[in-house]
Amino acid sequence: MDHTGIYRAGQTDEVLAEEYRVHRDGIGLHVFRKRTAGPAIGPDASAGRKVLFLVHGSSQSGRTSYDLQAGDLGEYSVMNVFARLGYDVWTMDHEGYGRSDRTDGFSYIRDNAEDLRVACDLVEQVTGQGRFAFFGTSSGALRAGLFQNLNPGRVERLAMAAFPWTGKDAPSLVKRRERLAEWQSVNRRPVDAAYYHKMLTRDIEGLTDPALAAVVAENEIANGGDSVPNGTYVDMCINLPLVDPGKIDCPVLMLRAEHDGITTDADMAAFYGALATKDRQMVMMSGQAHNITFGINRHRFWYALDAFLKFPARQDSLAGAAP
Repeated sequence: MDHTGIYRAGQTDEVLAEEYRVHRDGIGLHVFRKRTAGPAIGPDASAGRKVLFLVHGSSQSGRTSYDLQAGDLGEYSVMNVFARLGYDVWTMDHEGYGRSDRTDGFSYIRDNAEDLRVACDLVEQVTGQGRFAFFGTSSGALRAGLFQNLNPGRVERLAMAAFPWTGKDAPSLVKRRERLAEWQSVNRRPVDAAYYHKMLTRDIEGLTDPALAAVVAENEIANGGDSVPNGTYVDMCINLPLVDPGKIDCPVLMLRAEHDGITTDADMAAFYGALATKDRQMVMMSGQAHNITFGINRHRFWYALDAFLKFPARQDSLAGAAP
């Protein structure tokens, strides 16, 4: 049974795609948007729709991560799914990724938080909205979390998956630290189908389609290249923690897959317990590995994120309260 079909109720709706270019310190950054067609109300056709900004991780560009075109393998585009659910969905390629400029830099997470700042200025200009919901996974969660720390007024809700707070005892990071000198010696590493096969099966076999690695590689090359920066690898080896939970006062969703060596139950639980916000949720998902957007149970991730984004805001008075 194709469980992803439950998210195709609006598949006849036309999904519109738009591309933009912004600059941070002279570096050109690619920004991508998807939404369904609608009446032109307000500053543009997205008025009244919640903006969802998707922040990519270490090994793929934004469009490969969140707009994967997999043909007969099924629906893997998070952007398509959430556009049809009624969201105005955005992502970007960070410095050195995809269709953004390649530089001599490492594209560290602090650089990426600045990338998000200039992209969000664009989103506000286009949509008229100044606060958005963010989702990031792995180093994308670090990017989104640090952005919130630096720009709390821009983040309405924050969802983070596979989030390494301190990285303590995370098996994949323990192995990665053994190659730290390699990651620091050059600013990029090559990616191909073999690389993505290892990435998708690193935690466990059988929870991703075996044909998907070649599709991810094909998409990544089409989206801009066959290599990615090493900055997030270096950061996760020696520079954690980068995000302060005591500064996060917006609603938070933390997602933890059953099989994920990039973080641990204890590390995520400690971060969760230290959050300033009382509007917080932790969702543990069986049948999922680190790359929850690419798994055979990705429909469960879609459900959890959509439910969090639609969770009603609190009322602080009787006026307007539900009966």
